[in-house]
Amino acid sequence: MITAINHVTLAVADLDRSLRFYVDVLGCHAMARWVRGAYLEAGTLWLCLSLDVRAEASPATGGTHLAFSVDADRFETLRDRILTAGARQWQDDRSEGPSLYFEDPDGHRLEIHVGDLRSRLAACRQAPYEGMEFLDRA
Repeated sequence: MITAINHVTLAVADLDRSLRFYVDVLGCHAMARWVRGAYLEAGTLWLCLSLDVRAEASPATGGTHLAFSVDADRFETLRDRILTAGARQWQDDRSEGPSLYFEDPDGHRLEIHVGDLRSRLAACRQAPYEGMEFLDRA
């Protein structure tokens, strides 16, 4: 039911430092930036850098997670299957498309999400995050 990796979110302690590293060193393309984060493209990968004070102590305790794409018509079925299996939710859904944030049996933080970077940027253009500026050409 999962169709692809949707995005990767990395909790970072210093947004400016991390943004410079991912853009200047690794060659990612900055798409948008705001007070608490940035969206980048790494080839076809949607990468989110999320400022999280917990990341300084341990990145795993912040919002670092791997998200999988799921078709809208299959989201509820998969969500119900995950929750019925006893997976612990680690965050409430606050995204532009339906999401479920859950842990696998070993505590890895995962997400299933309907949408992509383009739909997120379109939603952000309608309701920008604090201090958000769009860096993409679209």
